[in-house]
Amino acid sequence: MDFAFVSGNPALDLAGTVGSRRDNPVDLLATPADLERWVTECDELPDDVTADDATFEAALSVREALYRLALDRVLGRSFDPGSLALVNHTAAGPVPVMTLGDAGVELSGDLRAALTHVARSGITLLADRDACLKECGRAGCTRIYVDRSRGARRTWCGMDECGNRVKAAAYRARRRAASA
Repeated sequence: MDFAFVSGNPALDLAGTVGSRRDNPVDLLATPADLERWVTECDELPDDVTADDATFEAALSVREALYRLALDRVLGRSFDPGSLALVNHTAAGPVPVMTLGDAGVELSGDLRAALTHVARSGITLLADRDACLKECGRAGCTRIYVDRSRGARRTWCGMDECGNRVKAAAYRARRRAASA
């Protein structure tokens, strides 16, 4: 399955690797190889990381902590203390090495460095009281995203998947109603 990077932040994109959290959860990170592929596909992270079982489990724990914190923010609740502690601890780890070349910026580092970057990115976002975080408006989708649209009117996490599904369903409903 393809990963979607539509949330506007790598921490939210990592949290979004579990879909339909409330109904029928689908985890896109079932193996360490899936995590390696997700990190490689994320533009803001180093390529060519390897995940053993321990770092894979650590990444899944960080993912769930980031999701809880983002959901707390969306719902206007106080942050979960355990999730805060885990994300803050992860953010204190090693950072990716950034180099500039003719092709642009290149990041290198191991999976721990990638997770540190994701945690720091999440902290920066969650600390920004002006950031507009929302949960996708499509029934069943639990992805949280940053709404940077004019007037904060964005409804879906992404148009390619959720927006198109909602619009297609509305179109079919209108067609059924018109033919009835």
